[in-house]
Amino acid sequence: MHIDEKLSTALNNQVTAELEAAMIYLQLSYILEDLSLTGMSNWMKKQHAEELEHAQAFAQHLLDRGYTPQIGDINPPKLDVTTALEAFEAALGHEQKVTAMIREIALISESVKDFESRPFLDGFLVEQIEEESSVEEIINRMKFAGDGLGLLYIDKELAKR
Repeated sequence: MHIDEKLSTALNNQVTAELEAAMIYLQLSYILEDLSLTGMSNWMKKQHAEELEHAQAFAQHLLDRGYTPQIGDINPPKLDVTTALEAFEAALGHEQKVTAMIREIALISESVKDFESRPFLDGFLVEQIEEESSVEEIINRMKFAGDGLGLLYIDKELAKR
C-alpha cells in the first residue's frame, strides 16, 4: 500500500528518534549505576529496551506500507547529569520531545488523508501520556523524598520494574 512521501519521511525520522531515545536511556542507566542507584538504572534499561521496540514498530509500519526504512544519524545529546532527579528530568524532557514528534506525524497523517496510519499513531499517543505521567510521578516522589533514605526507597521500588 502506497504511503505519502511526507508521511514516510516523518515516520522514518521517528525510527531514528526512537533509536536515539534508546541511547539516551542507556546513558542515563550508566549514570545512575555509577551513582549506586541500581534500581533506577534498571528502570532506565527497561526504557532503553522499550525504545528499541518502538523503533522496530515504526520501521515495521513503514515496511508494511512498502517503504524501506533508512536509519539516520543518531546523535544523542551529551547529558550533564549528576543526580537521580536530573536523570529523570532529562528523561521527561526527552519523552515530551518524542510526544511532540508523534503528534506532528499524526497531523501529517491527517493532512495527507492517510487514515490507515492513525490507529498505529493513536496507540503511541496514548502510550506517551502514560510515559510522561510515569516519569512525572517519579520526579514528584523524588522531590518529596529528598536525598537520603527516601531516594533509596524509590530506588528499591523502581528495581521491581
